[in-house]
Amino acid sequence: MPLLFAFLGFAVPAQAIDPGDLTFTVTPELPPTGAPYAREMVLLRLRGVYRTQILLEEVRQPALVNFSWTQLGRDTWGRTRMADGQMALEFQRTVAVFPQHTGTFTIDPFIHRLTINDNGERKQIDVRSEPVPFPVATWTAGSGGPDAPEPWWLPARDVSITDHWEPDPETIKMGETARRIVVLEAQGMLAEGLPPRPVMRTRGIVTFAGPVKRETIITPSGPVARATYQWDVRPGVPEVIPLDAIKIPWFDTASRTMREAEIPARQIGGGLPDREEDLKPPAPASWPVLAAAALAAFGLGLALVGFGTGPGRLRLDRGFARALKRAAGANDAHALRAVLGEALRARPDLAALWRDDPEIADALARLDAHLFGQTGAPAPRLAQALLRPRRPAAGPLAPEPRLAPLDGPLAKA
Repeated sequence: MPLLFAFLGFAVPAQAIDPGDLTFTVTPELPPTGAPYAREMVLLRLRGVYRTQILLEEVRQPALVNFSWTQLGRDTWGRTRMADGQMALEFQRTVAVFPQHTGTFTIDPFIHRLTINDNGERKQIDVRSEPVPFPVATWTAGSGGPDAPEPWWLPARDVSITDHWEPDPETIKMGETARRIVVLEAQGMLAEGLPPRPVMRTRGIVTFAGPVKRETIITPSGPVARATYQWDVRPGVPEVIPLDAIKIPWFDTASRTMREAEIPARQIGGGLPDREEDLKPPAPASWPVLAAAALAAFGLGLALVGFGTGPGRLRLDRGFARALKRAAGANDAHALRAVLGEALRARPDLAALWRDDPEIADALARLDAHLFGQTGAPAPRLAQALLRPRRPAAGPLAPEPRLAPLDGPLAKA
């Protein structure tokens, strides 16, 4: 459709038109090999450079009989500098074409119809591009290719697959239904070139295929084709049912190699810990199992005795240990002596071992001397010595001496 321009910033003074003032070119972006395969995208770059004032313009495209095509975005206008240093208007358009067959074709000229101001006179001029030779290569690899019935020919810059289930297939049971939605995206393709819905069939499930949704998303770098496939899946047996992966081969137009995309393998049923049967409490063990466990424990005890681990070690109870650490950490000699007095009364076995340890006996004497105003200072590591585990004494416990009261030493008789 003709467009009316108000190129205030792009206006070019009206003057006589020279042959080099109006040029219009069409340049295909061919692959490195020089020829694309059938249904492979090729971008046509249309460019016009006009050193004149344009009032109206319209691009007339050839029929493109052997191609599918789509325009990428809107036309753009700007300014450019020509070889002689003069400024000119620049027109650009990008068209993606897809050859449908193998062979040698020609893209006929595009025509840019311009209404210009030629030295003050309104004039209409058709600016034509040159014909473009367009060879389409024959597939020479061992299998596949554009003309093979299997597998589906999928030339693209990139292919991605997303797989979504609702609910997770591992949580469903026999008779329940899960919906699987697979989205296939291919860059550099039209939606009509995407494969049909893959076949998802295996023993033990019933599938109900939904409609296929196709759409083409236009981007500046080319179209992106998207197909959404949908199935409702229902297991018909109580066993776990494996679903194999579905491989989709595609031709990488950038690296010129065949690659594979994959709809991932899944399993139906039996795979998640939050299934109802997994949440049930475990059944009580039978009497034979309990008897075997008891026998094993008894045997383990005999084995430990046979290895001679010896008698266990004696240590303060956790309550006394915490109280001792707290008093020592606060550097509170009175609290330390009070806790020690309670521990001596509660654990006479440990008290006898402490009295026989010269280090602890000396530290206790220094603590009492410090508390009752005599010379000496409490040993700094007394609490650590009291907290060490100790082996029990082999003979009878020594008689416990009377401890000095906290309010002073005992009076002599």
